[in-house]
Amino acid sequence: MAARSIANATISFGLVSVPVNIYSSSESKASVSFNMLHKKCSTRLKQQYICPKDNEIVSRTDTVKGYEFAKDQYVVLSPEELKALEEKATSTIDVIEFVPLAEVDREYLEKVYYLGPDKGGDRAYRLLVAALKESGKAALGQYAARGQQHLVLLRPLDGRLVMEQLHYSDEVRPTSEVTIPEGEVKDAELKLALMLIDQTSNEKFEPSKYKDTVRERVMETIQKKVEGQDITTGANIETGGDKIIDLMEALKASLAKAKASAASDAESEEKPRKQKAS
Repeated sequence: MAARSIANATISFGLVSVPVNIYSSSESKASVSFNMLHKKCSTRLKQQYICPKDNEIVSRTDTVKGYEFAKDQYVVLSPEELKALEEKATSTIDVIEFVPLAEVDREYLEKVYYLGPDKGGDRAYRLLVAALKESGKAALGQYAARGQQHLVLLRPLDGRLVMEQLHYSDEVRPTSEVTIPEGEVKDAELKLALMLIDQTSNEKFEPSKYKDTVRERVMETIQKKVEGQDITTGANIETGGDKIIDLMEALKASLAKAKASAASDAESEEKPRKQKAS
């Protein structure tokens, strides 16, 4: 089924305009939502705002929005003031500059969208995709939507444009905030680690190999409950054996496990060949 556009925009760089459609790049299924119910009758509960000072329930019509500029001190903004502060949606992706794609650190990535050509934009769209691919660069610009101004990066992928919504620099914490104790990497340990990486490496990124087993287990359990089945608790959980404290021993054990797994996979692939040959 063809993807459905969630918005329209125009890429603007120099005197060139490229009308595009914006598509969501993913369909999130990561979390399973549960509702809060009344234990006695299983009725879904409603949320209420309660003022702790007056000890009374406050309706939504009696609420205002305020910004806490100091401890327990707020400046209140009216709906009109908030509306005036919103960034006007221009539906234009203004390209400011082009940068080497490899120079954009991945920690800046926030969201990803696909862009497709809109009416009359086919030639300019293909040209931009080809130029970005040939140059190895990406287009960096800004895009206003839903009252906010976003920093975005346009890059080519499979003959199409991908728009990555980035964090601004002041939203990304520096790595220096993470303290690392001083120490050294021993050559023998590094050699074993490299062997382990080489043993379990794949030349391709194949995300289809991985499934969210937790979500699948939750949905399976929910379906059983819907069908009226009893769900037993206290399922056995494998601990994975004794914990290996020594780093060298852990690396050796991991390498041995990886080799055994590789040998098992090779044997599984060999059996169908032998059966076919016979």
